[in-house]
Amino acid sequence: MSTEQSTPTMAQVAMTLAAIAATGATPRPSGETTAEQQARISRGVLQQLAEPSLATRNDWRLQWLALSPDNANMAYLAVNTTANAYAVVLRGTVGNVTDLLEDLDVGTMVPFTAIGSSSAPVAVSKGAMEAFTQVVTMTSSGITLLKALDGALTWARPNPTVHVIGHSLGGCLATMVAPYLQAQTWSAPVPRFSLYTFAAPTAGGRDFAAYVDSLHWVANERHFNEWDVVPRAWTSLDDVKKWYPHPGPAATEDVDAVITALAGLPGPHQYAQPGVAKPLHRDYRTDYDPVMIRKSLPDFLGQVAYQHANSTYLGLLRTPDVLPGPVVRAISSNAGKDGSAILVAGSGFGAGTAVDFGTVPCEDPDVSGDGQGIGVYAPPGVGVVAVRVTTDLGTSPAVPFGQFAYGGPEPVMVTGITPDKGRKGESVTITGVNFCSDAQVYFGDNPSPSVQVKRTGAPGEIVATAPDPSTGPGKPDTIDVTVQSNGYSSPGGPQAEFEYQKL
Repeated sequence: MSTEQSTPTMAQVAMTLAAIAATGATPRPSGETTAEQQARISRGVLQQLAEPSLATRNDWRLQWLALSPDNANMAYLAVNTTANAYAVVLRGTVGNVTDLLEDLDVGTMVPFTAIGSSSAPVAVSKGAMEAFTQVVTMTSSGITLLKALDGALTWARPNPTVHVIGHSLGGCLATMVAPYLQAQTWSAPVPRFSLYTFAAPTAGGRDFAAYVDSLHWVANERHFNEWDVVPRAWTSLDDVKKWYPHPGPAATEDVDAVITALAGLPGPHQYAQPGVAKPLHRDYRTDYDPVMIRKSLPDFLGQVAYQHANSTYLGLLRTPDVLPGPVVRAISSNAGKDGSAILVAGSGFGAGTAVDFGTVPCEDPDVSGDGQGIGVYAPPGVGVVAVRVTTDLGTSPAVPFGQFAYGGPEPVMVTGITPDKGRKGESVTITGVNFCSDAQVYFGDNPSPSVQVKRTGAPGEIVATAPDPSTGPGKPDTIDVTVQSNGYSSPGGPQAEFEYQKL
């Protein structure tokens, strides 16, 4: 998919600004104060805005940024003086999609009084109202978003435009923050407003949506990927039970149960989406996460996360992705003692690089010139910990090959299964690392009746016979194959999945 375009559209710019809001969202494992994390996020946002290859074209300057004490919400203000434009960008809770929807507390509605007087109060969900309250009251150096925008507008030329922008829960909040800002009295030149949301669940009922749409906007656009679950909350979630088309993943009984539970959260309340609908059509056969296609709840939720991601929306809008955060691929040794010399391999090891073993920081990490390696000495610790890297652009996720075991033995991991589908009695070759001669293999919760360890250590290889599949409620056709060896149980994941085929 081409991402080149000579003049970015405002939708492309807005989605890029929304994606930048996720920079540095994950706290450092060894701990940061709110002020320290806010400062790190600010440095990362500055780095992203300065990147000329993005749709933002180094035209925007960071004016203000604040983070809520619990890291649930973040907002920033950026200005483009050439265009006489301002961007209020909202970031919502960082977490999985199911948690995001549950956190909105849509079973309870409250009046949205922050927009001033109206002929009749409009209603929003209690969860959205709580997040909105956090956003408009959080401060940076004692300055709120409203005061920061009012101060910035004093330097504006006549008729400035304020774009209110957000992705996911940030988009939901944008539909509340934008009318709130419109209701204010401005000491500076009176701005015009636009509203751009991406992948946003709705904040309120039909009266709320009608009120938002009744206001004067330069633009009022709601962009959504048609294969994204989140913007269907809370209007058409039941349609998701028919997903995904070939090659999958198809919904299972567990998926149906989760979607049914989510769809029932609003109770008797009727929710509606404000904004002009801008569906992002796509051919699912050519744009999906090829790893997450098994008929299982984990794969379904993994595909949901992919379809909802910032990077997916940027791709659908044909504009470049933002700068990535750090990624750990592996470490040179997965076991050792305090002071062991370890090489961390990965990518994105740039400005502000820090390394943590679990919750313990390393001293003086030595970053390679190409940003793909870090030399460290293991700090004091016990047990099995994840080695993670934090930079101004974020914190790397924990990965199986980034585990370090103090005192050993090295962790056991499965790297692949061949074949990855079959029936009872199928001979299955399992590859991985650190298998021992006493290894046991489980297909779901059933032990293999025959296990032959062909090769121990790294790499390791086991040939096991698939046992009877588990049947009954909550027993899916796709299961994790687990190797137990040396006191370890290998982690699950796409690389360890086996699909039982019907007779």
